[in-house]
Amino acid sequence: MPGQPLDEDGFHSIAWDDAPAHPVTSPFSEDDQEGFETISPTSPPRGESVASTSTAPATTPRKERQGSVEADHAAWGGRWMSVEVREPVKEHEGSKDMFVSYAVKTTTNLPTFAQPFVTVRRRFQDFVFLREHLVKNFPACVVPPIPDKHRLEYIKGDRFGPEFVERRRLDLQRFADRIARHPTLQRSQLVNDFLTSTEWTVAKHHHLSHPPPESHSSLMDSLSDTFINAFSRVRKPDARFVEMAEELERYEEGLTSVERLVGRGKTRVDDLSADYQDMAAAYQGLGYLESGITEPLNRFAEKMLDFSALLKHMNQTTVEPFLIQSHSLQSYATSHRSVIKLRDQKQLDFEELSAYLSAIVSERDRLAAVSSGHAGAPVGLSTYLRDQVDKIRGTDDIHTRRERMRKLDGKIKELQDAVTTAHETSTAFSDEVIKEHTVFDLSKKEEMKEMLQTYSDGQVEMLQKAMDDWDRIIPLLQRIRVDVS
Repeated sequence: MPGQPLDEDGFHSIAWDDAPAHPVTSPFSEDDQEGFETISPTSPPRGESVASTSTAPATTPRKERQGSVEADHAAWGGRWMSVEVREPVKEHEGSKDMFVSYAVKTTTNLPTFAQPFVTVRRRFQDFVFLREHLVKNFPACVVPPIPDKHRLEYIKGDRFGPEFVERRRLDLQRFADRIARHPTLQRSQLVNDFLTSTEWTVAKHHHLSHPPPESHSSLMDSLSDTFINAFSRVRKPDARFVEMAEELERYEEGLTSVERLVGRGKTRVDDLSADYQDMAAAYQGLGYLESGITEPLNRFAEKMLDFSALLKHMNQTTVEPFLIQSHSLQSYATSHRSVIKLRDQKQLDFEELSAYLSAIVSERDRLAAVSSGHAGAPVGLSTYLRDQVDKIRGTDDIHTRRERMRKLDGKIKELQDAVTTAHETSTAFSDEVIKEHTVFDLSKKEEMKEMLQTYSDGQVEMLQKAMDDWDRIIPLLQRIRVDVS
């Protein structure tokens, strides 16, 4: 609940669409606002992969992974969470109800979790359920995206193939890592149930039957069709959020440019690999023609084939994951931009309500002035026409004006309450978006660092292996002697 330290208990949601009785405070305690670094560590890069969806257990995670998490306890303020998505298994294989489930292992010392180590099995639809309800429960949070279900693999009927399953596992792993790093989402009751419940179906029904409080039916609902629509623009843009949106736009453009360049390089490397294969075949043919140097030329051709395979392997294990993670970061940034747009809508609600309140007050003052025998303030065309129609109908008398003033007084009171609530909601939402931007920025930097380090390590490893292979073949080539006569 607002103002309550996170270490005492978890919470279900932050429903910013509610009408709070008082200004909404931060969901963190003051001690938790020192920075994102004090919340939870990023799970270390995963070196192991599961290329098969058989029922055999996957390889035990590397020891250095757990050691790295333990070593970071102090650096992360003593509170941390690590979530692993691994061991994909085909359930109900051979039937029409077949699906793939994943082992979700959580290691944490957060006090909101009853056990420090727990493993459950979840399917892709469970991850979809988790994300959809986190978006509903935490509209002010940047909930990370998950891969779209409608992909070409489904159309081709290859959604149970090992490559697709492994790619999806990595996508779900990125989603889990981002949830584990988020200072609000990691402590939500829904995430807790998802990661720990042995009766997940029951937990899902509980969350479905106890949704977050919806917006109360208010004057905003009746006004939305009148002047609040998707094409309205904020009258007084907040420079902080304008800068945020521009920064995200530049970031996405930069990622798109990098992705285009790396993709172009990948295509060229594939072409180069094919050229080396063709050249190896040519050298093998040459070796058969030159009987005295057949062995050295065949060895040279073999190294060309090895180098061609090495280039392909580098593309598959280094470049393709880089492109996939880059695309995932773009989707994550898009989720952040959506939250900023929602914040703008909250501000727009406040501005439009304030403008409507001002118009109603002006109308009430005009009627009061007319009733007292004074000339009212200038009116618009619609008000003037309505007054003329009332005169023609004979309803423009003192009693009618007083009745209208009484109704306007009630509407003014309702609008004043709505404006106050909208202002409190907009302010609280803005404060949360600022915190979310900090969380996103730190998470983005950490992912970028990991992504670039993995990419550079893969390139260096490929080049080092290629140098070692060529170094071994060069002495053999130098011993070739050709008798030219």
